[in-house]
Amino acid sequence: MIVGVPRESFPGERRVALAPAVIPNLVKAGLEVVVEAGAGAEAGYLDADYNARGAKVLPERAAVFGAADILLQVLCYGSNDRTGKDDLRLLGRDQVLIGFLRPFGSIGTIRDIANQRVTSFAIELMPRTTRAQSMDALSSMATICGYKAVIIAADKLPRLFPMLTTAAGTITPARVLVIGAGVAGLQAIATARRLGAVTSAYDLRPAAKEQVQSLGGRFVELPIEARDAEDARGYARAQDESFYRRQRELLGRVVAESDIVITAAVIPGKQSPVLVTREMVTGMAPAP
Repeated sequence: MIVGVPRESFPGERRVALAPAVIPNLVKAGLEVVVEAGAGAEAGYLDADYNARGAKVLPERAAVFGAADILLQVLCYGSNDRTGKDDLRLLGRDQVLIGFLRPFGSIGTIRDIANQRVTSFAIELMPRTTRAQSMDALSSMATICGYKAVIIAADKLPRLFPMLTTAAGTITPARVLVIGAGVAGLQAIATARRLGAVTSAYDLRPAAKEQVQSLGGRFVELPIEARDAEDARGYARAQDESFYRRQRELLGRVVAESDIVITAAVIPGKQSPVLVTREMVTGMAPAP
């Protein structure tokens, strides 16, 4: 059984599906590993690192697809809407494809893969259970997104996050609003707080209030109640447009008082709701 790791082709993608440190475990289990040349370069892993751990580096992408029984990709065709379709012709009958597939995004991409007689596993559908926790790549990536969102915002904002007392006077802290207190949102709240910002958060799920407050954030409560706010897995449920319209009206004041707004509200399998409009952004105070 051969595991293949092609180089990620999405523009700007720096991740790789398999780190060299994992390869000895696969080899010990009786698997062979082939890696496309340069697959790990952007992530800091050289071809020599893969060779040293027991993988074989192949110079051509087609050779990796042709040799592999199991293909590991970060962004497979489906989640890669730029260059992913180019890999479709390289897939072969009875292969297994594992990676982010965005299966609810377009049924057409899933049919294309199935028509190639390929069995695919979408890692973003990994259940959030204790047994599967070590394979929960979606939560891992969401954590990074929440962290990076705040770091990027702090760099772009022309003022400082923490309150600072200087010889010329006191600088007031920045005000950060996080909309959506899931994995990404909670990490954004924690990061903004660590950087010294006054942080608030809103989520339509009442249970999120305690989580936000435990991180030192202020929970924004709006005089509007969602019906069936969350499903059995703890994810937010989609609401009707009249709810979102009223929600935007009430959030407008909170957004206007904020220096930074980070949106992290996601409905699994559905398009994210528009919670911040252009008019709401226009109502925010200009950067100093």
